[in-house]
Amino acid sequence: MIGCVIAMDREAELLLESMEVENIRTLFGKTVHIGKAFGQEVALAVSGVGKVNAAAGTCAALAQGVDLVLNFGVAGGLTSEQCEVGEVYLIEKAVQYDFDCTQLNGLPIGTLDGETENFLPLLCPKGVSLPRRVLGTGDRFNDSPIDHALLLSLGCDIREMEGGAMAEVCKYAGVPFVSVKAISDVYGLGSTTEQFRKNCKRALLELKTCLPELFAAIGRKL
Repeated sequence: MIGCVIAMDREAELLLESMEVENIRTLFGKTVHIGKAFGQEVALAVSGVGKVNAAAGTCAALAQGVDLVLNFGVAGGLTSEQCEVGEVYLIEKAVQYDFDCTQLNGLPIGTLDGETENFLPLLCPKGVSLPRRVLGTGDRFNDSPIDHALLLSLGCDIREMEGGAMAEVCKYAGVPFVSVKAISDVYGLGSTTEQFRKNCKRALLELKTCLPELFAAIGRKL
């Protein structure tokens, strides 16, 4: 079974439109739709925005006995050279850029307790033709030059508020994690808030076209 953990209702609708829902449960305060989509058994948890919500939603999906967790949704690009509005990217690794214990342990920003590397690797299924990018996750949506510089210094291409937390939960649960992001805004091209409002629908439509290929590739993996 594929566990889909999606932050926002408008993102989850992309899958629900093609899903035969057999049951709806509530676990850890999160709604979980159980059924089938694109020929696969699916447990879809709508988590809400932010890292704590993302972790709780991932736990709700894992509690259904899923074999793999998939996250998809909109995100922001850090440079126009690496990301274009409306383009869809497969995430190859993720870091939580607002997790900082550097003064205590001397390790790079984003290095979690018990880890020696700050980036967590993600599964990139064979057969997914999307270009790969690096994700930075933090509980902030802003145009801060300080955050932007930090993310670039870490080597990130894309930023959002959930993927790194989902990757952490999946790592400790021993379950593969896949993440795909469609770009709704790019730093330096005007207010990211206004870009998000203007381009979110477009990014979601582009993401929707990728779902059949994505589920087919994951199905072969399972």
